[in-house]
Amino acid sequence: MSLKSFADLGVSNAVVSTLAKDGITEPFAIQKAVIGDVLSGRDILARSPTGSGKTLAFGIPLVDRTKAEARRPSTLILAPTRELATQIVDELRAIAHSRALRISAVYGGVGLLKQAQDAARSHIIVATPGRLEDQLERGAFTLDNVRSLVIDEADRMLDMGFRPALDRIVALCPAQRQTLFFSATLDGEAGKAARRYTTDAAFHEHGPSERRASVDHQFVEVTHDSRLDALVSHLKAPRELALVFVRTKHGADKLVKKLEGHGIAALAMHGNKTQRQREQALAKFESYHVDTLVATDVAARGIDVNGISHVINFDPPHDTDTYVHRVGRTGRAGATGVGVTLVSPDQRKDINRMVGELGINTGLGTRPSVQAGGFSRGERPAAEARTQSSRPEPRHGAKPSRHSAPGNHRERKFGEHPRGERKFGEHPRGERKFGEHPRGERKPGEHPRGERKQGESPRGDSRYGRDQQSSRPAKAGAGKYQARGGKPKPGAQKSASAAGTKARHRGR
Repeated sequence: MSLKSFADLGVSNAVVSTLAKDGITEPFAIQKAVIGDVLSGRDILARSPTGSGKTLAFGIPLVDRTKAEARRPSTLILAPTRELATQIVDELRAIAHSRALRISAVYGGVGLLKQAQDAARSHIIVATPGRLEDQLERGAFTLDNVRSLVIDEADRMLDMGFRPALDRIVALCPAQRQTLFFSATLDGEAGKAARRYTTDAAFHEHGPSERRASVDHQFVEVTHDSRLDALVSHLKAPRELALVFVRTKHGADKLVKKLEGHGIAALAMHGNKTQRQREQALAKFESYHVDTLVATDVAARGIDVNGISHVINFDPPHDTDTYVHRVGRTGRAGATGVGVTLVSPDQRKDINRMVGELGINTGLGTRPSVQAGGFSRGERPAAEARTQSSRPEPRHGAKPSRHSAPGNHRERKFGEHPRGERKFGEHPRGERKFGEHPRGERKPGEHPRGERKQGESPRGDSRYGRDQQSSRPAKAGAGKYQARGGKPKPGAQKSASAAGTKARHRGR
């Protein structure tokens, strides 16, 4: 006989009645698999995607197992983001109240003091790793009394770099405890952490195949200029709520402004927003006051909103886990949804490979696109290449060379002279070497009309510096010093200048 209700799984009457008031009467598949083992006190390893009902799968039995008279806090639930922590608190608060249990959240963006006071009095704490460590360092409370530890969205927590913080937090919990490890994947680092944190754990797997079947995966090829128009077209089509994913915080704010310019009301959610701003944006989105939410991956990790009919990847994801996480925001709990990914030509290969691992066909080709008016390197058609001359076109108005006339061009070697077979640098009128004088065998720098040394006067053996402009003796007054190339005595130059001035006056 198959189990049909929570009571059949061993859940207390108080919790069953509270669930029934909220219209929750039949457990989901993951809840049927997990609740019994949690109630029996076993460690759990569960591979289950977001939206499968895993929050109640661990929340319901933990509420039943936690005793109101126990020393506090006795149950710790770790989540990667503030949004997911808030969601878990909201889902568990009603059933925790039925057992007279206090539950509180510990995450960043709110005051430390009041948060610490509330957590110290609570039976169940839902916390993000960073803020929890802050409170523990301040001595707000300890984890000495924790008997049940839940690590939710473990794969995402590890992707966000929380592995060192997780190791420290787990080490502060008692060794004799129950550990529930939930993750979308149990491969790689997530698998290693799962084996390290748990003991003799019961393994449960609830794959995403059912949810993928309820999602229509669409891949739209766009260019950089047409990407925004494609997004606007999808957002203006009949739909319910739309969640748009972008890569960066700045990109989210920028896209919201562009959408407002096209008449589409949208809100942004990312890590730079305060906790109050993020909660307000999520509340407006969930209540349909704004039907478009633009978010980054980290900010959207905890979004669990009914009514999301479209998930649009404005910036495509980089790996399969991120794709599953994003598209998993729609088509939840049996509903249908649409996942749209905008793909530029240079992203086709990566997207085909990524979603191919999930068994999804994008319908996109793999050939490279040819831009209008140009070709990629090495793609010039052969016929066109043959018609192009390798010689540059002459300048406008320049006299054409006789070598450029049709039929006159010869395929001479580089450096060969066009009017002969001589070697490069060889003189056209003789066989002399480069730099040799054409009228003799003298060395470079040797005078052509004699054997004198460079700088020696051609009309005598005087040293360089003797007056070589005229054969006349040096001017009067210069004396023997100037004739010998030396300096005149002081005053001699002045006397010679004065004598020359008088002579010129007499000749007038």
